[in-house]
Amino acid sequence: MKHYKYPEQLYLLPYIVKWCLIACLIAVLAGSASAFFLFSLEYATQWRQGHPWIIWLLPLGGFIVGWLYLHTGKPVEAGNNLLIDEIHDPKKVIPLRMAPLVLFGTVMSHLFGASVGREGTAVQMGGALADQLTHLLRLRTEDRRILLMAGISAGFASVFGTPMAGAIFGLEVLAIGRMRYDAILPCFIAAIAADQVGLAWGVHHTHYLMSGSAPVALWSVAAVIAAGVVFGLIGMVFANSTHRLSAFMKSRIAYAPLRPFVGGLVVALGVWAIGTDRYIGLGIPVIVEAFQQPLAPWDFLGKMVFTVTSLGSGFKGGEVTPLFYIGATLGNALAPLLHLPFSMLAGIGFVAVFAGAANTPIASTIMAIELFGPEIGPFAALACVVAYLFSGHTGIYHAQRVGWAKHGLLPRGLKIGEVRAYKAKKSAEPSNEG
Repeated sequence: MKHYKYPEQLYLLPYIVKWCLIACLIAVLAGSASAFFLFSLEYATQWRQGHPWIIWLLPLGGFIVGWLYLHTGKPVEAGNNLLIDEIHDPKKVIPLRMAPLVLFGTVMSHLFGASVGREGTAVQMGGALADQLTHLLRLRTEDRRILLMAGISAGFASVFGTPMAGAIFGLEVLAIGRMRYDAILPCFIAAIAADQVGLAWGVHHTHYLMSGSAPVALWSVAAVIAAGVVFGLIGMVFANSTHRLSAFMKSRIAYAPLRPFVGGLVVALGVWAIGTDRYIGLGIPVIVEAFQQPLAPWDFLGKMVFTVTSLGSGFKGGEVTPLFYIGATLGNALAPLLHLPFSMLAGIGFVAVFAGAANTPIASTIMAIELFGPEIGPFAALACVVAYLFSGHTGIYHAQRVGWAKHGLLPRGLKIGEVRAYKAKKSAEPSNEG
C-alpha cells in the first residue's frame, strides 16, 4: 500500500496540469479541423443543391474515393472501428493520412449526393490528429488510450456543438455497459475546449425548437417507453442492414472502387425515380421540419434506405446525422398514435435511435438536454435506455466490446461484430443437460 508523504491532492496537481495542457492541444487540433470540415461541407451542400444534375456524377465520385482508399488508405479504412481497436489493444500510431482522406471522402460524398453523416469524419480527424502527439510527447500506452478517447470526444463535441455529450460519447462508445473514468478529465476538457474553438472559428450549429411537451404522468411515460422500443428496433435494423449490405458488396464485387460506383448509381437512380433529393445529404432541413409540422410517415424509411445504400456500398461520412433524421421523422410519425406532441417525440426519436444504434444511452440523453432543454430530460432518458436495450447486442461500431452484457451471458471483451458468430457457436454445442 502506497503511503503519501504529503496530502494526496498535491500528487494530483502534475496529473491535472499535464492533461489540461494535452487536452487543450487536442481541442485546438480537433476543433479547427472540424470547423474547416463543416465550412467545406456547407459549401459542398449548397453547390449540390444549386446544381442538382451533379447527382449523376455520384458513381464517379464514389469510384474516386474508393480508388484513393484502395491505394493510399488501407491502413485507415476501418475508420472509427480502428480508433476503438487501438484504444482496447494499442499497436501502432494511427497514420496521419486518416484525417485528410476521410475529410476528402466525406466532402466528395456530400458534393455528389450520397446520404451520409459527418460524425465519423470529425471523430476520425480528432483521433488521428490527437494520436500524432504520442511520439511527440513520448506518451506511455495507457496515456495513449486516454489521448485517443479525448480526440474522439473533441471531434464529436465540435461537430455537433454538444460538449457534454461529446465528452461522455468518448467514454461510453468503447464498450457496452462500462466506462473508463481514468479518462474523464481529459475527455471533458477536450470536448468543452474543442467546441469553443469551433465557435471561435465562426461555426454555427443548427438550433431545434420544441414547441410542445407533455407532463410526466403514467400515460406519457408508458407512451415514451413504447416509442423507445420502436426506436431501438429501428436502430438495430439500421446497423444490421448497413453491415450486411457491406458484407454482400464485398463478397460480390472484388474490386473495391466499384462498390461505391454501383451504390452511387443506385442512389442516383433512386433520386430520379422518386423525383426528390429529400433523402440524400445530411437532411438538416427535414430534421428541422420534423419539429415544426407533421411529416409523411415514410420519411424515416426513405432516409434509411438511401443511407444504408450509401454507407453499405462504401461512401465515407458517418451514421449519426442520418440516425438523427430517421429518429426525428419516425418520432414525428409516431406522435399521433401515442397522443404526444410531435415536436417532443421528434426530439426524443432524434437521440433515441442513435442511442440504440451506437449503444450510447447516457451520451444521447445528455445530448437531448443540451439541444432541446432540460424539460425533455426524463423522457429522453427513458427512451434512450429502452432503445439501448431493445437494439440488442448489435451496433454501428463493430469494434465495440461487451463490457457488461445487456441481458444474458456474453464473455467480456467480445467484439459486437463477433456476437452473432459466438451465439451460433454456442447454439451448435451439445447440451450438457440430462
